[in-house]
Amino acid sequence: MNFNSKLLEKLVKVYGPSSNEKLVREFIIDEIKDYVDDFEIDSLGNLIAHKKGEGKKIMISAHMDQIGLMVIDIDENGFLRFTNIGGISPHLTNSQRVIFENGTVGAVFSEPVDDMSKLKLENMYIDIGAFSKEEAEKHVKIGDICIYNTVLDENENVVFSSYLDDRVGCFVSIEAIKSLKDVKNDLYFVFSVQEEVGLRGAKTAAYKINPDLGISLDVTIHGDTPKAKRFAVGLNKGAAIKVKDNSLICHPKVRDTLVNLAKENNIPYQLEVLEFGGTDSGAIQLTKSGIPSGVISIPTRYTHSTMEMASKNDINNCTKLLVSFLSHSLDI
Repeated sequence: MNFNSKLLEKLVKVYGPSSNEKLVREFIIDEIKDYVDDFEIDSLGNLIAHKKGEGKKIMISAHMDQIGLMVIDIDENGFLRFTNIGGISPHLTNSQRVIFENGTVGAVFSEPVDDMSKLKLENMYIDIGAFSKEEAEKHVKIGDICIYNTVLDENENVVFSSYLDDRVGCFVSIEAIKSLKDVKNDLYFVFSVQEEVGLRGAKTAAYKINPDLGISLDVTIHGDTPKAKRFAVGLNKGAAIKVKDNSLICHPKVRDTLVNLAKENNIPYQLEVLEFGGTDSGAIQLTKSGIPSGVISIPTRYTHSTMEMASKNDINNCTKLLVSFLSHSLDI
């Protein structure tokens, strides 16, 4: 299976922080519209694409939104104060380049801090090169959101980018849509909004669809770098099949079906027990009277940083496992 670097590069570069997913949604529609039976945009902004089938109704969710920084004040000298949209680390964000939807570029820096280990977002600012509040307000207003100014780099083994979370999940979903030929199950591919601020899009989409099963596609952390916290997931070891995180314990039948299909199809896999975090499946499983749910995770180093890294082999194997699951006659 060839790795479609060009598609992933385009995906990670599209502006789309939580609540502002319009551009990435339009990009995904252009990619999948010829491969699905129909699609709709719900009132919260989720993109729901339908491939019709006679079997189980399955919801597959990958979130479109990115973490970012929202402007809360502009001082008299044109410096921007901000708050976080999603999980932002002050230390990883300091001295980084950011970009607003209108193309305005800025640099994030901090006031002098005696103890940098205690650095907080409230000590930081964005410098867009303006010399007054009036000049800054010509480019940026209160409530505007910027994201890390991202690129995608790669070698034969891995891809590097600020926003693999979760554009790589969207990538897997898009590649699966294009690969599926004989559709046995009734498939609803959801590209969800506002995951980074509380799994919001998946919750409303699952209520609308009311599926028999749910699968989410998202990144997970690593345990394979020097002195990393003990965690049995690493890069280039296969698709990660989630057992649990803070948002759910995956349904045993969904998990076991994924494991058995990986074995039957010689797809490398690893089991993931995450002690924190959550994915769209945490919201899906609690919808209405309950929906059996699982997660296919893409092992990723340095999540929520400006240089996330994932293995091309792992990404391809996640796509193969998803296609196998969706093509299977399920009795869950």
